[in-house]
Amino acid sequence: MMFEHAVMVTPQGGSSESTTDSPAGGGSTANFEAVDIVVLVLYFVLVLAVGFWSMWRTKRSTVDGYFLAGKSMTWWPVGASLFASNIGSGHLIGLAGSGAAAGIGAIAYEWNGLFMVLLLGWIFLPIYLASGVTTMPEYLQRRFGGRRTQLFIAVLSLFIYIFTKISVDMYAGALFIQLALQWNIYLAVVLLLSVTALYTVAGGLATVIYTDAAQTVIMLTGALILMVYSFVEVGGWNALMTDYPKAIPSERVPNSTCGVPREDAFHIFRDPVTSDLPWPGVIVGMSIPSMWYWCSDQVIVQRSLAAKTLTHAKGGSLLAAYLKLLPFFAIMLPGMISRILYTDDVACADPTLCTQICGNPVGCTDTAYVRLVMELLPAGLRGLMMAVMIAALVSSLTSIFNSASTIFTMDLWKTFRSSASEWELMIVGRVFVLVLVVASILWIPVVQASQGGQLFIYIQAISTNLQPPVSIVFLMGCFWKRTNEKGAFWGLVVGLLVGCMRMLLDFIYPAPLCFERDNRPAVIKDVHYLYFSIVLSLITLVVVVGVSLATEEPTAEQINGLTWFTRFVHVERKELNLELVTPQTDEVAGRPDESSSTTPSGRRPSRLVSALYWLCGMDTRTKEGRKMPEIPAEPERNKLEENPSLQHLVNVNLIICLSVAAFVIGYWA
Repeated sequence: MMFEHAVMVTPQGGSSESTTDSPAGGGSTANFEAVDIVVLVLYFVLVLAVGFWSMWRTKRSTVDGYFLAGKSMTWWPVGASLFASNIGSGHLIGLAGSGAAAGIGAIAYEWNGLFMVLLLGWIFLPIYLASGVTTMPEYLQRRFGGRRTQLFIAVLSLFIYIFTKISVDMYAGALFIQLALQWNIYLAVVLLLSVTALYTVAGGLATVIYTDAAQTVIMLTGALILMVYSFVEVGGWNALMTDYPKAIPSERVPNSTCGVPREDAFHIFRDPVTSDLPWPGVIVGMSIPSMWYWCSDQVIVQRSLAAKTLTHAKGGSLLAAYLKLLPFFAIMLPGMISRILYTDDVACADPTLCTQICGNPVGCTDTAYVRLVMELLPAGLRGLMMAVMIAALVSSLTSIFNSASTIFTMDLWKTFRSSASEWELMIVGRVFVLVLVVASILWIPVVQASQGGQLFIYIQAISTNLQPPVSIVFLMGCFWKRTNEKGAFWGLVVGLLVGCMRMLLDFIYPAPLCFERDNRPAVIKDVHYLYFSIVLSLITLVVVVGVSLATEEPTAEQINGLTWFTRFVHVERKELNLELVTPQTDEVAGRPDESSSTTPSGRRPSRLVSALYWLCGMDTRTKEGRKMPEIPAEPERNKLEENPSLQHLVNVNLIICLSVAAFVIGYWA
């Protein structure tokens, strides 16, 4: 739920693959014409062109080059990639569906993320840069020592990526593709993942970031065009405000609230007891898990770590924050307009009728965005919006694939293969991307079997209950020097055990439909998940503080350069004195001619193998004997140095951005 692109959870949301057989879906797809296919082809050509261009100009044969783009990115691709990584296909489908079902309340997740991405740039990122880490689990290993906390977080992150992020985007992307093209779901997803895997495996993070930047332009262009068409069709802003409360379907369950718009539909801060999003939970309970996503999740932080300087990283955060204001106007409000225009279909409230319309008795609000695309847009623009949906899906999946492979390679493989050469790590990172692609395809039947509303409930259950303990551990590690390894580890264990207990109860006792009695246990029925997020965070905090105070203090090596208060303090680490070159490397160092034409095993590669090496950017001069150090070489201390003029510029922009955000939130609160 707390993944930004998976937060739009509504009891009415969702649709399954049977949508293509429905009246709503089938009638619209006939309008998808040849010019739309041409636009789609041009989209794929553009993405591949950007991908190969970035592959050509970036160094991909080293760990730093492949996983962190050589730390050479400027502010604009970093900011665009932050936004594109966050906006998945589940975002377009879910946020519009949430607007159709319950009004603007869910936009709080977007605007909460706006503040958190700025918190990343100004507060958390200086700590990560000073520590010189590649992954977030690696930071915990540096900060607390030992391996168990690092491995714990690494495995948890991979679990969340595979079973939540990929699931949501695959479901939403498949829904849109089926409605628009009526393609076989396996064919559509395999083709998309093949293109995705091609430049992710070959190009690494640099290619992913540059293609994300291109796809951000495509997504925003298409979404804003659809927004204009939607407002023109509904009759303008005043028509939206007056007609949305009246958008009640003609057939609904008698004597129930089914199909009736919420009275607080145009408010973000809602009743603290009876509403779907209580305002204290929005302010506190939402912020803690959101902090995990924006400030310590590998997918997001990895893009900022790739920036060439701290100032460029801050500029990227600012660009992403400004862009986070747009989904309200470009996605959520069109979803609400869709309810007005197609009330009986989008806002259907009778389970039998909903099953006939979209194949899901829970409701059809998640078809809101698709209906606008297929009904309002002329030929050509429909193809553009199809490209927008595919861009959202591909940008999110490439980000997940790249970051997951980074965690697997640097935190898991390298832990159990401490003598692995840089060549080996490059191969493992690329192969793991292919493993994720296969896992994504194999996951399709699960996505199909999960009706839309139930799938998002599943995402909510996992995310809300797993993220707060991780947030607290990172927060305490960064800002309380007394936090030690035992406190962090047992805080994680206790917090995740409590969270898993609540998660199991969520699965056993799902939320009732609008016409059913709520017979769930009081701990679920009366404790909103945002309030439970606060309780879970407090439990984790008490354990971390209590265990840390009862055990030994962390060493200077675990503090200096690794917290906010010691980020400028340098200390020699014993691990940094490891030899970077083994005797085998010294032996071959004097034979550059031989090494330049052979693989690590000393054999001359075939033309096919050489082509594969070139495609993946693998440098055949990298020798098998060249070991990766246990801890990377001395962190680049100048990463924290900023040009005073540019520093003032980004700080002024920070104040402007915060002021704009405060005004917008205050207006709709």
